[in-house]
Amino acid sequence: MSRLLKICFLLISVNHAEIIHSQTSEDLPPLLHKAVEEVITGKYLNALLDILHFQSSNVWTADMLTKVMAYFHAQEVMFTLSSLQMSIKSYLKNLLYQPRQLLSEFQQLDQQQFQTAMKYLFNSRKDRLEMGNISLDWDKTRERIFQSPGVNRTLFLVTLDKCFLALSVLDCVDILSQVLHVSAVNYLQPDVIGSLPNVLQEDAFRNLSTVFKDLYDKTSAKTQRALYGWMKQILQKSCNMSEFNESTSWVSAENLWILGRYMVHLPLEEIMKISLNEIRLFISYDNATKQLDTVYGITPELAQAFLERISSSGFDMRNTSTIYRLGLLVCFYDDMEQMDAAVARALLHQMIKCNQLRGFQAEVQKLKSQLLNIAMQNQTLNDILGSLSDAVVGLTSSQLESLSPDAVHNAIATLNQVSGWAKSQVMILSSKYLSYEKVLSFYTVSQMGALVTGISTQSFYSMNPKDLSQIIQGTTPQYLSDLSPAQQQGILRKIAASGDFSSSVKDIQGAFFKEISLSDLWKQTGYNSSMMKEKELRRSQALCLYELLSKKYYPVDLLSTGQLVKGVTCQLIESMGTDFFLNTFKFFEKNLHLLSPYQVNCLAWKFWKVSNASIPPFLLSVLPIEYLEYVSGPLCVPFIESLGKTEMNLLNPSLHKKNAVLQKVQECLNGSIADEYDVDLLGNLICHLPPAFLRGRMSLKAMATALHQFKLCQQLSHEQKTEIKYKLLELYGSPNNWTAETTLDVGPFIALMSKGELNVLAEKFPDIILQIAKTIGPISSAEELLSTVFESVSNASANIESPLSRPDCLGTRAPSSDEIIKLAEANVFWSVQELKCMDAGTFDKNVELLGTVSGFNSSQLIALKEKAKQVWGSLPDWKSYHIVSLGRIALALNEHEIEELDLHSIDTISVLSQQTEWTLTQARSILQGFLEDSGQTTSALKSFDLVGLGAILCALNSTEIMSIRTAEFSAAVARIGLLFCSTPVLRQFKKMTESVFSTATSWNGSILQEIGTIAGGLNEDELKAFDKNLMPYFQPIAIRCIPPEIFQTLSPEQIANLGPENAAMVTRLQREHLNASQLQSLQLALDGARTSTPETQTSASTTQAVQTPAPSGAPCLSGLGIWLCAVFSLHLPF
Repeated sequence: MSRLLKICFLLISVNHAEIIHSQTSEDLPPLLHKAVEEVITGKYLNALLDILHFQSSNVWTADMLTKVMAYFHAQEVMFTLSSLQMSIKSYLKNLLYQPRQLLSEFQQLDQQQFQTAMKYLFNSRKDRLEMGNISLDWDKTRERIFQSPGVNRTLFLVTLDKCFLALSVLDCVDILSQVLHVSAVNYLQPDVIGSLPNVLQEDAFRNLSTVFKDLYDKTSAKTQRALYGWMKQILQKSCNMSEFNESTSWVSAENLWILGRYMVHLPLEEIMKISLNEIRLFISYDNATKQLDTVYGITPELAQAFLERISSSGFDMRNTSTIYRLGLLVCFYDDMEQMDAAVARALLHQMIKCNQLRGFQAEVQKLKSQLLNIAMQNQTLNDILGSLSDAVVGLTSSQLESLSPDAVHNAIATLNQVSGWAKSQVMILSSKYLSYEKVLSFYTVSQMGALVTGISTQSFYSMNPKDLSQIIQGTTPQYLSDLSPAQQQGILRKIAASGDFSSSVKDIQGAFFKEISLSDLWKQTGYNSSMMKEKELRRSQALCLYELLSKKYYPVDLLSTGQLVKGVTCQLIESMGTDFFLNTFKFFEKNLHLLSPYQVNCLAWKFWKVSNASIPPFLLSVLPIEYLEYVSGPLCVPFIESLGKTEMNLLNPSLHKKNAVLQKVQECLNGSIADEYDVDLLGNLICHLPPAFLRGRMSLKAMATALHQFKLCQQLSHEQKTEIKYKLLELYGSPNNWTAETTLDVGPFIALMSKGELNVLAEKFPDIILQIAKTIGPISSAEELLSTVFESVSNASANIESPLSRPDCLGTRAPSSDEIIKLAEANVFWSVQELKCMDAGTFDKNVELLGTVSGFNSSQLIALKEKAKQVWGSLPDWKSYHIVSLGRIALALNEHEIEELDLHSIDTISVLSQQTEWTLTQARSILQGFLEDSGQTTSALKSFDLVGLGAILCALNSTEIMSIRTAEFSAAVARIGLLFCSTPVLRQFKKMTESVFSTATSWNGSILQEIGTIAGGLNEDELKAFDKNLMPYFQPIAIRCIPPEIFQTLSPEQIANLGPENAAMVTRLQREHLNASQLQSLQLALDGARTSTPETQTSASTTQAVQTPAPSGAPCLSGLGIWLCAVFSLHLPF
């Protein structure tokens, strides 16, 4: 019997006790009498809080409840089941789903009630509340309260409004801390900061300041500035301001410690006024370094002002102890004159922190380069390699190539800790280290840390299988995931070939497990459900393993693993018993992000069939559009809430369906986004709202809160961005008048501004614009912004001519390293002539960065390719690391140039294959070059060769494909199934697949998932022969690879069973080849219509209307019993 059922039965029995009519309110304790009166007047929250307070110091008895019922009777208050139950349920829903009403209710609480509410919400350590024999699961109740959108905002606002008057200041600070850690960005808006108390006890102020320092990165720039102002106001009050004048500062050592990260908001002139004694005292603090390590937003000007004051206060700035106390200030150290090598190395050691700065990386790299030169005075690079910290990342390939294997071996403890390596650097250093070690063993690999990724695939394949098994058991898990697919495949193939694969499979963790082929999984035994908890699975693996493990494990054991939910078929879902399904649905809901849209659709239909009254509202959006009609009134808020917490594209891949759902959302919002509470409710849904709705229906109050949420959106359309731009202009006014904080908060949306507006911002805040531009992405999305950045950086740089003596470079400004690092994607605006005139050293140092610029045109790429020839010599002399470092620049190589390259290494090919713009001719040249230079034919290729070749495989001819060994193809087929090759190539791959998995007509769902796009090579007869229930198991990317003339041979039944995601992938050309019946079936699939057998169908037109479900358990019959039962049901979904 459920706990709630027991509670209800107890209350019902009390309600039926004998009642003495002569009893009056005098028999009730005052507080209980007050609570009963509040029940009568409908103030259920007040009554609950009074009862909770009463029971904290009184023992409940059945006699007491009898007296309560007697009082109801004496007052001639007659409750009926329908009226009281409906009013209480409606009231409780409003509290959870209407946080504005909850705010109003809280504001009307008396002081004692408020104290009780805060005590039980935040300070109670009880996980149960006892009232006589009644037991309430308070943990679940509290969890349900805090999960409701807007409730946390209400609690935050009411805490600011009432807490400091009703509770101890320290308790209120603790409560604010708990609420703010949920969503500080949304709650801590600048206008709210004014509500913070401006007089606080010292301990309370310190504690609250610590909370705000912890939340610094979660708040907007404007809020950070406002919080600094609040802290400054209180700190100034604590000082005797009469002692301060224009030449002295209120900033003491202790105030700097309290400000912490907020010290970056101190004005430059204020820093220069800080007493030297106070600066000396602050730097002497043991935790000064801890504070200065967190000033990520500091600017060079402020940092140098602090450094100047520290120097003036008597500290020896060349002393190692002082340097270690400077935190991030070292990133802007500028006293380089007559510095000795030891000081330079000490600074470099500390500068490993500088990658945490918000911007200014070009300046940091420049300083590191200068310090590197000083550190190397009178010493060789071999001698000091281990003492250079992460400055080694700034070494060019030629400098790294000059290192001795002995030096790399001796410095490995430093090198293996450094982050930010380029692929080419890692290749060089790994090669040097391994040439010293001679034998590649488990111990050798475990010493390499981040350099592991530079070990060649062939080297891994040559290792002892037992050593490889030790490696994959998790000794260096953070680096295993960084290995290329080819490297991972090399490790797996060697272990598989050793015959020790079964014992190793259980030890393969995380994403590495996804590289195991389906055929290899089939061969192994000894799987158990618990070993699946630490692995990531492809859907094909999950389908296979779920079926295998279901023979000896209960479904609950499998579903609780997480990843195995990917392998649950629709047939399994439909076969589940009602109780089992309802009890295990939590596993699906928890792992919704792992499910396919088809699986979610199956879950929705199952839920509708067995319990349509309690179906989670978001599942209604998955059913055909007509089911949205049931979303109205009380279901609106939970519908929007649940959708806002879910990925919209998972639920509705179809644009038409998505628009219908969004239309319902707009209706539920009464046609507008009124305020921050609506923004809280919408969650991720705000990213999908149509432009017209954003334009005319979003208030400015809501926009201020929504800005942060918009910045998190992944795929806003140009039209949506345009409307957001107009809202921002309406909210903040002309960019000409923006502050630095406004510019930071607008962030990537500045790309929407006009060229003139961007020029103004770039002139006022060049560093901020540079910082934002780094996060923008390709030029297509922000051409005006990147152009502005380029002009800003160019204008700020000295007009330095190229040092080359070539006549054609006279008067041409060559790109400098400093500029290239600052510009990132904006490097696209260098002219061909400027790129040609680049200094050889500058190119060698920055080639990897230039190779990542996505917007370079063919002329620019050719200029950079020619520069590479000039710097590195003739093509046959290029090493693998040279080729790898080119990135997109390699696309400029013609087929004759490709033939000259040394392409023997599959790791080189693996990097080249990541470029998606190769012509077929270029790809063929790369393939031929690899085969010839590695001395192989296609029949000798290993699975890791196939994986490394990647998209280059599309250049194979039919004879070459058919010569690939079946075992090797089998191990690589999942990776090959990700390629978008021509139909003739896919047909040959399909034939090879049949040699692995037998004839196409015998394939099951896991095979279809495994082979991906290869299914695009099926012929008409093969495609028509597939059972309709297998259609959802085609990968979505495979659907678009099926030629239209083949696709049109699918029957209407097959098309109707494609599932929502596959149906959404049907191309325009494929659709044009379909007849009316097929198109109708396609629409059914897009809508998520039920396609199973008639006896399991439930028509939308014949089902009962969806209503808010009643709590499970026996009905509560009357009186106080009804009220208490309803209150204690608060943790259940409404």
